[in-house]
Amino acid sequence: MSGHQRERDPSAALFERERELGFAERAVHGLCRRQGPDGPAEDIDQPREGGLLLFSGEAGLGKTALLTELRRMAGECGDCTVLFARGSRSAEKVPFHVVRQLLQPALAPMTTAARQELLGGWYDIAGPALGIAPPVGPQADPQGVRDGLDWVVTQLSLTRKPLVVVVDDAHWSDPESLSWLTSFTVRLGEIPLLLVLAYRPEEVPDHTPAFRELVESREFRPAELRALTPEAVAGLVRDTLGEGADDPFCREVWAVTGGNPYEVVELIAKAQDRDLEPVEDSAALLRDLGAAARGKGLVSRLEQLGSSVTRFAWAAAVLGTEIEARLAAGLAGMGPAEAADSADRLREARILVGNSRLEFVHPLIATAVYRAIPAATRTAMHGQAAWLSADAGQGVAVAARHLLEVHPDDDPEVVTQLRAAAREHLAVGAPDAARRCLERALQEPPPEEERAMLLYELGCAALLTSPQTTVNHLRAALDLPDLSDELRVDATYRLSQAYGHNSQLREAAAVVADQASLTPPGSGRMRLQAAHYLWKGIQVEEEDALGRSRRIAELARPLDGRDNAERALLALRGFDGMIRGENALEVVEIIQRALVGGRLAEGMGWTNTEWGFELPTLIGITLAYTDQLDQAEEFFTEAVRAFEISGWSGAHLAAAHDFRGLVHRRRGELVQAEAALRKGLELAYRLGPGLPVQWDGICLLIDTLIARGKIEEAQAVAEENQFYPPYSPAIVLPDAACLAGRLLLERGRTKEAVAELEAAGRRLDERGRHNTLWAPWALDLASALAEEEPERARDLAGQAVRHAHRFGTETAVGEALRRSAPLYGLQERVERLGKAVGQLRMSPCRFEYAAALVDHGSALRAVGRQVEAVEHLHEGLAVAERCGADGLVERARSEVVACAFKGGEQQGG
Repeated sequence: MSGHQRERDPSAALFERERELGFAERAVHGLCRRQGPDGPAEDIDQPREGGLLLFSGEAGLGKTALLTELRRMAGECGDCTVLFARGSRSAEKVPFHVVRQLLQPALAPMTTAARQELLGGWYDIAGPALGIAPPVGPQADPQGVRDGLDWVVTQLSLTRKPLVVVVDDAHWSDPESLSWLTSFTVRLGEIPLLLVLAYRPEEVPDHTPAFRELVESREFRPAELRALTPEAVAGLVRDTLGEGADDPFCREVWAVTGGNPYEVVELIAKAQDRDLEPVEDSAALLRDLGAAARGKGLVSRLEQLGSSVTRFAWAAAVLGTEIEARLAAGLAGMGPAEAADSADRLREARILVGNSRLEFVHPLIATAVYRAIPAATRTAMHGQAAWLSADAGQGVAVAARHLLEVHPDDDPEVVTQLRAAAREHLAVGAPDAARRCLERALQEPPPEEERAMLLYELGCAALLTSPQTTVNHLRAALDLPDLSDELRVDATYRLSQAYGHNSQLREAAAVVADQASLTPPGSGRMRLQAAHYLWKGIQVEEEDALGRSRRIAELARPLDGRDNAERALLALRGFDGMIRGENALEVVEIIQRALVGGRLAEGMGWTNTEWGFELPTLIGITLAYTDQLDQAEEFFTEAVRAFEISGWSGAHLAAAHDFRGLVHRRRGELVQAEAALRKGLELAYRLGPGLPVQWDGICLLIDTLIARGKIEEAQAVAEENQFYPPYSPAIVLPDAACLAGRLLLERGRTKEAVAELEAAGRRLDERGRHNTLWAPWALDLASALAEEEPERARDLAGQAVRHAHRFGTETAVGEALRRSAPLYGLQERVERLGKAVGQLRMSPCRFEYAAALVDHGSALRAVGRQVEAVEHLHEGLAVAERCGADGLVERARSEVVACAFKGGEQQGG
């Protein structure tokens, strides 16, 4: 370190930290755009450079001192706001502990109205996690909360000063905060914000794999702090003990401490306290002095201060960070005067710092003191701390982190407190923290009559994050006799959802069928029956599909939608009819009976947890495939709005964007469809790879890209998402195997396409699923077989046309006629395409209409009807351009040119 730097910051921990200080200085300077250390001020109107800065190093290497210096630099800049937090081993199980440390100081001075203005629509979603607003519902979506926190920090950085966000000991951050910090790094290039994280590489937590991936990635290489060299240690010794310190003494200080800056400073201080002569003869004493600065030596030094002081230090270690002296006194069982004396002596011993709020001088000391507490005493003190924290108004979440450390003792009050903490955790968007509390409550154990209810709560808490955990706990709850009939129905329904979300559709259908058989007639039984038909009806490889279709048709026939149980069955019946290709007018009539005034009934909305979002989704899909596109668009736009308002930013919102993309695709708005689908997949990818929710988005995006003529892009999406057998066990849009065959056909891999499409056709035919828009396997197979097996190709096409006529929408009939036309002679082709154009002209599906016009124009040109051909081709070109169907546009232009050339030939002749 240069003399200038040493004078500026005498902190011993910054010795030999020129490289790291340079990183910090450049990062702060890039954000603040103020005068650098060696140059003039830059143009402050230039874009500010934020980003991510990582410092890693073992305990005691000076990460905290480095961050303190960075915060000083940022503060002196005067053009940014510094937000600071420190992770804590003791508070690691308190959700959003680090988030609140960071943001509450910035939000606390604001009025409630100002905070509401800053957060906007995110106030009720992120406010509870920030501790500035009460929860508004029983369970917040974790992804929605993270998005709300993104919004808060983004608004603070854009509407006020740039932000420097600093987190020390990030490895001890609570999982909720660390998950948000990690996910937020993707935004850093967009806003004036510098995020600085310091952590111990050997203690990177397992609870947030994304953080480990971040710090181990090549994109963000951490600055690794290393031990001091012997020369630096000698400089520190002589700065404190005088220039007379000889080389052997200095070398021994380095050897005893390993060059760890914290231990070096402590050892030098102890040598100074002992008036140790810094010469070779004293070097032998250093090893014993060094041992007193850590581990057992520190404990022995603490015990020498007396039992009262030791007890106070134990209380502080149990309480953790931001220790209230009053609470520590209560936990240590001493009065104010004795507590104040103990705190003074601990400050003198360089163990604690602070006054009304105390902290350990270093996490190493806190850890050593905590581990020195006898196990039984430590457990008892956590129990006392729980009640003291609750009495002090710190809330059940803080009390719960102490209760998690207490041994099970058959205490109903502990169970009550942990269940209350779990409810609070769920309400702020921390389901994993809720699960930990409820699992610990189970170990207490609860009173026998409460056990089933506790298992039910535990299963519900894990539904969003761990379907398999939900399955285990809800099954256990259902095995007990203490659930009420109503809760038994609800637990079974949620169990089926957990199976369904885990792609275990057969288990989902079976569990509700079994419980329905034990449930007396009424709305509860009908709810279970609806769930059974739901999970059965969306299975790709469903057994007895024809029988199930007959049974639900019989069950739904007399229903008029008097309650939500009836409406659920009608929705399922309508979806089944659509997939089977039954008369679309009858299907739409059934769907309308499932609605109230064309809208979802109260209690069946998008965010209703009793019925789930699956049923409204099936209604919207059915409307989209029966050409009721205005109503379908209204449905899925409302879904997006409802999920955004409620902060459901994960799978629910992803699916809503996917199905808005479906509506755009059906309309022929291909550019908008692609944008909506990519948005949906972007949201879905945040939840992890290979999840069931991603299948619809993947299939719809591939289908849309094929329609746009972007075959290579479609193939790239397929490869990126491993779109190959086995496909999703649930029905997706369009049918996955049919789509795979279509993509192979477009890529010229005809034999593989034939095999794929034949297998898909057998599977669909066996189950009576004949919708030619959702699963056009017969038309694609006919196209693939046209040259080698023309008769079979026409048979397949004829079958598809008959199914389309049965379904009866203009889109289905027109598209079947268009796709079958190339299999016939020129005159019949013209005739079929003319009928296709007539049908599709009345359809809301503009892409199919454009394709029919171009096909018809091409056929008319081939029979010499040039004027009509040009008219059709120009109209088809215009419609295709509005659709964003680039491939069709190119083909239409080629046909127009060919028409012009043919016309010129005729004139020349």
